[in-house]
Amino acid sequence: MTAEPGTHPLVGSAIPAFSLPNQFGEPVSLEGIGAARAFLVFYPFAFSRVCTGELVGLDRKRPELEASGVSLHGISVDHKHALRAYATEQDLGFDLLADFWPHGEVARAYGCFDEEQGRALRSTFLLAGGRVVDHFSSGIGQARQEQDYFDAIARLRR
Repeated sequence: MTAEPGTHPLVGSAIPAFSLPNQFGEPVSLEGIGAARAFLVFYPFAFSRVCTGELVGLDRKRPELEASGVSLHGISVDHKHALRAYATEQDLGFDLLADFWPHGEVARAYGCFDEEQGRALRSTFLLAGGRVVDHFSSGIGQARQEQDYFDAIARLRR
């Protein structure tokens, strides 16, 4: 389950497998997501300003995303207990997955782990049918645009 540092799985490639606990300690795996459509939303840290703005905004758009048949799964290197407190504080209604130990293993597999800072980079992968069907990212201090999610869904429908 490794990718070359700084490289992302190519669109069309098989999804790197994973199993991570969510904020409640429940395991969420690639097999659990299966052939469904899902966004994996990698973000640096819970409780940070830009990440909070992004995730709260996505949660507001979650009904529209889910109506399109796509689920949301946030992934950071935070511990599941921190993610539970964060999800509760922000009233987030989707899974936050803890890539805590081995530290950043899933982010590494998806080519979006910052080795120097020990955090996930801001990358989003749209998965469908066991494959990566779209990918977009932004700089560490820059939020991804909500429209990028809907654009990715529109490209999926073509």
